[in-house]
Amino acid sequence: MTQVLVVDAANVVGSRPDGWWKDRAGAARRLHEQLLVADVPQEQVVMVLEGAAKGGVRAGRDAHVRTVHAPKAGDDTIVAEAKAAAERGDRVFVVTADRILMGRVERYGATVMTPSWLLAIVE
Repeated sequence: MTQVLVVDAANVVGSRPDGWWKDRAGAARRLHEQLLVADVPQEQVVMVLEGAAKGGVRAGRDAHVRTVHAPKAGDDTIVAEAKAAAERGDRVFVVTADRILMGRVERYGATVMTPSWLLAIVE
C-alpha cells in the first residue's frame, strides 16, 4: 500500500502571511521546491494548484511530487485525487485547514493533516 499526500496548496500557502497574495505563482513555485526536498513520510505527493498559482509550476511529475492543475474548484480536484488514491488501495493523507473539505475527503478514508504540520517539515 502506497501512502499518498494530497496538498491543498492554496490553503498551505495562505496559512503564512508572507505576501503570497502579491505573487501566487511564485508562492506555488516555492512550495513545490520545498516539497521536492522535504522528508515527508509519504511516498507520493500530489500538489493541487488553482487559479493564478498554476502559472508557478507546470502540471506533471517531478520525482515524487505530481502537480495537478485544477480545472475549476481546487477542492473538487483534491477530493477527486483523494478518491482515486483510495480506490487504488492507497493510504491517503490530505493537507488542509478547510473544514468542509476535511469532511469531503474523510468520506474516502483520508487522514487530514494541518498546513502547520506540513510547514514544520518543509521549512
